[in-house]
Amino acid sequence: MRGPAAQTRAAAVARRHATQGGAISVEPRINDRIRVPEVRLVGPNGEQVGIVRIEDALRLAVEADLDLVEVAPDGKPPVCKLMDYGKFKYESAVKAREDRKKQVNTVIKEMKLRPKIDPHDYETKKGHVVRFLKQGDKVKITIMFRGREQSRPELGYRLLQRMAEEIAEYGIVESSPKQDGRNMIMVVAPTKKKADARAEREAARKSTGADTTEALDKSGA
Repeated sequence: MRGPAAQTRAAAVARRHATQGGAISVEPRINDRIRVPEVRLVGPNGEQVGIVRIEDALRLAVEADLDLVEVAPDGKPPVCKLMDYGKFKYESAVKAREDRKKQVNTVIKEMKLRPKIDPHDYETKKGHVVRFLKQGDKVKITIMFRGREQSRPELGYRLLQRMAEEIAEYGIVESSPKQDGRNMIMVVAPTKKKADARAEREAARKSTGADTTEALDKSGA
């Protein structure tokens, strides 16, 4: 059995639900769940039927083999539409899923350099930065100072400025170089949105595939 304290909390929750009317449903009211004397009716193709009694609206829904769906409950009277509610819910779910696929979270990559980096290493790391930017990702470029290098912050600043100039075609400086403890940081944002970069890669992949297929067809001929 539950103790007195648990019973008291349960009773408080029950009273709160009773006062607030319980959980709020996000589903619209449909068909005989619509309990108002009259509604402003919209036809299945969006045509305005006008204000009709709820009995007449339900009869029209049955005759058309459709559902009566309350789309604007705060209207005076509420607005209802004739539709295939099952089909509407399915299409809405598909659209929501597609919208979620299109929403791409921004990723921040990091590239670390030393103030006195070797020219070959610099070009390699710059290539990585360009690749990240072309993919639509932001890049945090960090200059790491060690020992006496900390007294020469201008070396890191000049290196970041050089990097910004050489990758300007692919990215813009979102956060200018600033000292952060022993490091100096600059953030570069891509000139293209990630969704656009992905679309371009998909198009290029399809184009490459089509070219390969065409070449194979010609060689077979």
